[in-house]
Amino acid sequence: MKTQPSAHPVRHLFSVDVEEHFQVNAFEPIVKREEWDTLPSRVVANTERLLDLLQSTGNTGTFFVLGWVAERQPALVRRIVADGHEVASHTWWHRKVSSGTADQFREEIRTSKQKLEQIGGVPVVGFRAPSFSIVPGTEWAFDVLLEEGYQYDSSLFPIRRPDYGYPGIPYRPYRIERAGGALMEFPMATLRVVGMRLPAAGGGYLRHFPPGLMRAALRQHEAAGLPAMLYIHPWEIDPEQPRLPVGWLTTVRHYRGLEQTFPRLREILGSRQFTSVAAWRATHPS
Repeated sequence: MKTQPSAHPVRHLFSVDVEEHFQVNAFEPIVKREEWDTLPSRVVANTERLLDLLQSTGNTGTFFVLGWVAERQPALVRRIVADGHEVASHTWWHRKVSSGTADQFREEIRTSKQKLEQIGGVPVVGFRAPSFSIVPGTEWAFDVLLEEGYQYDSSLFPIRRPDYGYPGIPYRPYRIERAGGALMEFPMATLRVVGMRLPAAGGGYLRHFPPGLMRAALRQHEAAGLPAMLYIHPWEIDPEQPRLPVGWLTTVRHYRGLEQTFPRLREILGSRQFTSVAAWRATHPS
């Protein structure tokens, strides 16, 4: 049953990065791309569970889908569209933007866009980089996105971390002006505490940190009349996924808290209103 909505009538943004459990960047040293088709696929069941949750709470979202997944699971893409959600690109191979070239990036976002549009039958205009890997020094990615027909990005995390983050940017949706045009940016949700911004957008932060952190971030965004961008991966609600032989730090980061993710997410989605980027843009012309 859906709980009482927040007193603040802000419609937040919910997103899913649709990828298999073995495609996270931390697994690259032990799982090669040519081995992906030999590993058990769990993305359909997990994504469908999220789709059912969204339906039961009366919410919609944006699904950033890997081209590799879409090619193998076209029925999943079609269900996402049929359920009233937005389909957007998460690249083809889940390669970090910061670890590739502009030509590689262009090929990935072009082929994934084409495949998603072919399967879903709807335009694909949104993008999210794997591991939020558009970081200072890779702004050329915005130019490539514009040249390939994308209208918005949701790759920037306004925090400071060794492996990703883009500190100093606005924490609200804003326009990135480039020579080739303007790209809307939807940064990930943060919580401002004593002059610092703490990550509070979901994913590992929902699994590892107290859920009160995310609730506080939502209230802070609501007080400012702004939507918070949340995200989750399908594998993060799957405590039964096969364990891979990785180091202790990656083990903790990837597998800790899987049992509590779905209940926490259900509470968040049941307490507030969430929508897709496409629906939000339709009512907020840039």
